[in-house]
Amino acid sequence: MTNKIQWEFPQALEDEAIYILRETAAQFERPAILFSGGKDSITIVRLAQKAFYPGKVPFPLLHVDTGHNFPETIQFRDWLVESLGLDLRVRYVQDSIDQGKAQEETGKYASRNALQTVTLLDAIEELKFDACIGGARRDEEKARAKERIFSVRDEFGQWNAKMQRPELFDMLNGKIQLGENVRVFPISNWTELDVWNYIRRENLQIPSIYFSHEREIIERDGMYWPYSPFLNTTEEETPFRQKVRFRTVGDMTCTAAVISEADKLEDIISEILEAKISERGARIDDKRSEAAMEKRKQAGYF
Repeated sequence: MTNKIQWEFPQALEDEAIYILRETAAQFERPAILFSGGKDSITIVRLAQKAFYPGKVPFPLLHVDTGHNFPETIQFRDWLVESLGLDLRVRYVQDSIDQGKAQEETGKYASRNALQTVTLLDAIEELKFDACIGGARRDEEKARAKERIFSVRDEFGQWNAKMQRPELFDMLNGKIQLGENVRVFPISNWTELDVWNYIRRENLQIPSIYFSHEREIIERDGMYWPYSPFLNTTEEETPFRQKVRFRTVGDMTCTAAVISEADKLEDIISEILEAKISERGARIDDKRSEAAMEKRKQAGYF
């Protein structure tokens, strides 16, 4: 019985997420889905399809492209948008750098992850989005566990953990002042295992990097970094080929791989059930400090 439960998806989670998406459409004028090409945002797209069927997904997709993405993720993004007839808006971190609004990091651990905030806030202002829907979950990281389903950002795009609104009895309050916006988290109460069981149940397509494949990596700080032109390596860090996969998808400079032979959904789910580290344990950007994620959120990060 225990094993069967581990492989089942709780229907109540889908029902809750669809309710949240419909409330978002009802309470806001210009919502958008923040889309990264990862499994969580793919799940959000599927939920939006169901929430508004037989109509089209009523929200555009916004992708903040750092320029350091996995090529497989960008290819999948473009395929999904074309196959489902979605409205995709892309804004580029490189443009923010060229405009002098963001400064490229240097050094061994340089990443564009934090620079996304500038581009995201500019895009929200430019496109006049009053709600941005994303796939963040409370089980991923302790700062995300503090957020409400409707998480209000002030006129500067900043988040204050002490100013969160109560959401008793699933009542969602979307009232905001001029200049404010809300981040919406329909799958906040899901776990990593729930997402994978949902992908399995719905037979969703996902980027190939989630499955075991051979690629060049380097070992650094006890983690396996994907080797790429964007990674600043030392002479001692020699790339080698290894069968790996990725549990989470961010930039190539801040997402570590895990050695794995899991090349089917059932194998991935079994691997997660036995995992000793959390999903974001492979996100290098979260390791910069104890409160790295919370500080990024306070500045306007998703």
